[in-house]
Amino acid sequence: MIGRGRMGVGSQELPPPLFGPGYDPYMGTARSHGTRAHESLVATLDMAISGLFPSPFPSILSFFTLSMGPLLVLAGLLLIANVYDETRKLLLCGREDMLALAAAQLNFQAQQGLFRHSKPVWVDIGGGTGYNIEAMHAFLNVPDFFSAVFLVDLSPSLCGVAKRRFQRLGWDVKVVCQDARTFRLEDHLEKLEDAKPAARELSEYASAGINLVYKADLITMSYSLSMIPDYYTVVDSIVRLLAPTGLIGVVDFYVQSIVETAGRNYVGGSLNRHVNWLGRVFWRAWFDCDRVSLEGARRDYLEYRFGTKKILDQRNYLLGGIPYYVFIGCHCQGVFARSQDLLETVDASCTESPQIMPAKGHEFLLPLLPQPAIALETRSKAYESAIINLSSNLPLPSTYYQSHQARIYYDELLEKHTQFNGDYLYSFTWEDPRVDQRLLQISDNDTILCLTSGGDNLLEYLVTANPRRIHAVDLNPNQNHLLELKVAAFQALPYCDVWKMFGEGQHPDFRRLLLDQLSPHMSSQAFQFWAKHVDRFTSSTSFYDYGGSGHAIRLVRSLAWLSGLRHEIQKLCTSKTRNEQREIWSRIRPMILSRTLHWALVGTEWFLWKAAGVPAAQRQLIIRDAMDIPCQQDSRHEKVSDTTGEAMWDYILNTLDPVAQNTLLSDENYHYLLTLTGHYTRRCHPFYLGPKAHRKLSQPHAFAGLRIHTDEINEIIQRFKPSTLTIAIIMDSMDWFDPNTTAASNQVGALNRALKPNGKVLLRSAGLKPWYVTVFEKHGFSTKRVAARLPGMCVDRVNMYASTWIMSKIENL
Repeated sequence: MIGRGRMGVGSQELPPPLFGPGYDPYMGTARSHGTRAHESLVATLDMAISGLFPSPFPSILSFFTLSMGPLLVLAGLLLIANVYDETRKLLLCGREDMLALAAAQLNFQAQQGLFRHSKPVWVDIGGGTGYNIEAMHAFLNVPDFFSAVFLVDLSPSLCGVAKRRFQRLGWDVKVVCQDARTFRLEDHLEKLEDAKPAARELSEYASAGINLVYKADLITMSYSLSMIPDYYTVVDSIVRLLAPTGLIGVVDFYVQSIVETAGRNYVGGSLNRHVNWLGRVFWRAWFDCDRVSLEGARRDYLEYRFGTKKILDQRNYLLGGIPYYVFIGCHCQGVFARSQDLLETVDASCTESPQIMPAKGHEFLLPLLPQPAIALETRSKAYESAIINLSSNLPLPSTYYQSHQARIYYDELLEKHTQFNGDYLYSFTWEDPRVDQRLLQISDNDTILCLTSGGDNLLEYLVTANPRRIHAVDLNPNQNHLLELKVAAFQALPYCDVWKMFGEGQHPDFRRLLLDQLSPHMSSQAFQFWAKHVDRFTSSTSFYDYGGSGHAIRLVRSLAWLSGLRHEIQKLCTSKTRNEQREIWSRIRPMILSRTLHWALVGTEWFLWKAAGVPAAQRQLIIRDAMDIPCQQDSRHEKVSDTTGEAMWDYILNTLDPVAQNTLLSDENYHYLLTLTGHYTRRCHPFYLGPKAHRKLSQPHAFAGLRIHTDEINEIIQRFKPSTLTIAIIMDSMDWFDPNTTAASNQVGALNRALKPNGKVLLRSAGLKPWYVTVFEKHGFSTKRVAARLPGMCVDRVNMYASTWIMSKIENL
């Protein structure tokens, strides 16, 4: 077996430990309990051997110890304890990840002044030889950061190794050889006055019925939960031991089907959680040989008793892909220090952002729910799900327990979210934010709803205008994962790291940054996504080569390599004048705008959707324009017909030629510079990636007004308080609607309801005369086309859309 054995906590299968710190095997205690002591040693040795040899060898090996005396058994156990750590560095994965995540959360709490006292208290349950505590020093200065550290383990020999370890390190770590179920901090902390909370805190929590004296701020368990027969009582004892603002970190083996977690909205994400039938059967049988239980109930009970901050499901492929998980949690029920916080939270449910509610204080919500003055339609889906959980005595969805409340809860298993196959379409945004600012004149009084896309334009709005509130909306969860990563980078990283990630598109140390610095600023689902896709920053290719838009970037680079035009493209992207750029464009244009390439790939339905993000309904708009608008004959292409291929060919020509003729890629057009090279330059990049923008966005409350929604626009704005939005930037989303349904009409009606009088909707379209303009006019809007991309014209730096519109609300429906 690979596990450590059941030495960390009490077991009903083993007799009480006989070997305390002062045990002498030659004294009467061992002799009077000879048989019992021998059996205890044999069982303990069996578990220790199980960590060194694969199953079923432990039981065979320990059989031969039955003929050995207690002294020989004890000698063998001590020998194994000394090599204990070396045998587990490769066998028990995830321990460093758990410690890194816990340390990151603790550092964040320290920066926010959230500790109950000057320094936190750490209890490592089932700590064995003390490896975890020493390993934590890579992330925190253990002696200085903690006021007290306790190692609790049931094995005397392992505790002896731990004591020698800490003597060597010179650390004052209390090694307690005791059953974890009976461990109490008050038995050991009486003289540690700095570990006691202040009198004010004691009175505040006492009024809520919680005793704060002698509570741990961090409790960790490393591969011990799966080895405890009576795990319910141990988990319950941890709940009592953990401080209300404390953290619990667990890493352990598991096997589970995704079906077992269906309907549980509090597990913090199910990415990579599913273990197939064969894996579940095999690993259960394998671990059962050493009395290590992998049934899902252990993990389920852990997630039931604690709120989920972060969860990570991984595989140890060194030994055949053993599933293991890393869990960072907190108390399910926090406490409000002031009742005013609760009133403000409930009041927030009636604003344009009703989903936001702090993790603390939700236990007081149910008595206050009957409020006839609050209209039912102002309730959000997240609010409703939270109420269902509370009424069922379940933890809240994990988004409520995060350090930041920007990400709104969504059901990740719904088909409308899983249709994107676990990836985003756009790694960057294809709309020109400079034009948005000019047309809308965004100010700090605005409340904006916009599509997330790659998140670039949203960050530009925050830097240049700092609106009161921005609601980022996207149906694709992975687009919002990308936005969360960008936001977390500004909150946690210096400019040099932000530039490496999103300017150069590579960062070899991304995994460490994700665990140590970014994780406290991300939701559990977003953290899971980026933990799975670390290679997007650490590989030799650019981060921008991934996602749907990455197909187009890789295609351009491959074509340049195959045609021998790489140097020409480099010259194009470094041209100092437009005349120089135009000359180079004339040489590479036949390759990029190849009729053969267009017929074989670019004009196909698959490429238009997967790489360019053009859905079927949007293609129809392009075709209609091609049929209605006469096309001038020239030497480049034939007269446009009603076929999709010809219409798309004409559309691409009208997009790219004016850009190459009228915008300088090396100086201002970072959109196409990125497409051709896979990275930005210090000279040409989005404004939000500059040093000045970083100084602004790295301020503590720079993102206080950001809300990230994962749903259809209509589903979000229907639940807003009426007349709260001032601007809605919906990009080309209206193009996606089918004219034969009422979906567009429903969304426009919801926009009318949510917008203030004179509120504006900014949209772009692939059509010059989109059919839904009349829908806006019928629903209380005046319409104005503010840009039309006619052949040869360049309307902005992207020039991707045929028209740009502003719809102004002139009346309520």
